[in-house]
Parts: sequence; C-alpha cells; structure tokens
Amino acid sequence: MQIRPTDPIFQETLLNYSLAIESENRKSIEDEIWQRYGSEKTAFVLDMSGFSLLTRKYGIVHYLAMIRRMQLTVDPIISSHGGRIIKFEADNCFAIFPTPLAAVRTAITIQLAIAASNSMTHEDMNIHVAIGIDYGKMLILNEGDMYGDAVNRACKMGEDIGKADEILITKEAMDMIPGEAQIEGKSIEVSIGGLNMPAYQIIYHADTEVE
Repeated sequence: MQIRPTDPIFQETLLNYSLAIESENRKSIEDEIWQRYGSEKTAFVLDMSGFSLLTRKYGIVHYLAMIRRMQLTVDPIISSHGGRIIKFEADNCFAIFPTPLAAVRTAITIQLAIAASNSMTHEDMNIHVAIGIDYGKMLILNEGDMYGDAVNRACKMGEDIGKADEILITKEAMDMIPGEAQIEGKSIEVSIGGLNMPAYQIIYHADTEVE
C-alpha cells in the first residue's frame, strides 16, 4: 500500500503520529484522522485481466487504448448507481458505494456492458475485468486515495484472486444484501494476508436484469 503526498494535512498528521511517544497522544491523533477522513463504505476494486500477456503480444499503446475504453465504459455506470470513483490507476478502478448491493449491481452491469462491447470489437481488443467488493471502515482522501482493511480485501480479490469476468465479495458484505434483491452467489474460500476467509462469487448471466 503506497501513501502518496497528495494531502499535506494528512501527511503531517501521520508524521505527528509517528513522532508521538505517549500512547494517549497517538490515540488522540488517530481519532483526529478518523474524524477527518474516516467513513464506512463499500470498497469496489476493478482490475483488467491479462496485462503482461497483452502488452507483450501487442505493445503498451494497444493496452493503453484498452484501458481508456474500460474507463469510458465504467465511469458512467458507477455514477448512475450512486458510486464515486476515487481513482483510476493503471488498469485498475477504485470506487466506493454506500451499500454492497449498489456495488454488486454496478459490477454486474459493468460485466454485461463490457461483454456487449466486446461483441463489437476485434478479439485482440476484447476487455475482461475482475472485481472485488468489501464493506467496512476506511480512510478516504479527496485527492484520490482510500485506505483500510475493506480496501485491502477488495484489492486482493479484484487484482489477485478474481479471474477474468468474475465478481468476488466477502461474506460480511454479502450478508448485508437483502434476500429480496435476489443476488445469487457461489460460496468460496479465499486467502487474504495468509488468512482463509469465506467469500462469494457473484453469479450472473447474459440476461441478468439489474435495477
């Protein structure tokens, strides 16, 4: 996890924390950070599949063009479902949503939209993405970064564990989705940070209807 010097107040506060000797002072500074930047949201991390292979085969310009097409596809879908894009970084998209249900519906819509787009392009320009979703407390910087356990878990599932076209969500986040939403998931187990934890692979089909 890389912390960027984009918010001078955040950076200065972190430095003050590291220099504080008394545990009470550290606790006070930590509380200040959470009060200013903390939030409880759904983390959504999307990662394009096949970077190394496609770049080696077709070149970086080819892959950058695919990234741009991905960005133009997911941006309006995320916004229309009440999400907020924190940043696009390389071939990743980091976003937050108020609820896991909104994030899952967005993920399904994105997968279906990309599949439809792929039907109109040559095979060497086909885009495939994996998406990880989790819910929890996190620090959100307006300049374009997000930190927290939920972010880390969503990143791990979206970037490392999830395969092309998959949507993975932690059990904790899945449990927050009401049954009447009729979101179908396959129970799986993932390893994150050396710990095994229950999760779900969202099941969707070409004719899936998303509200």
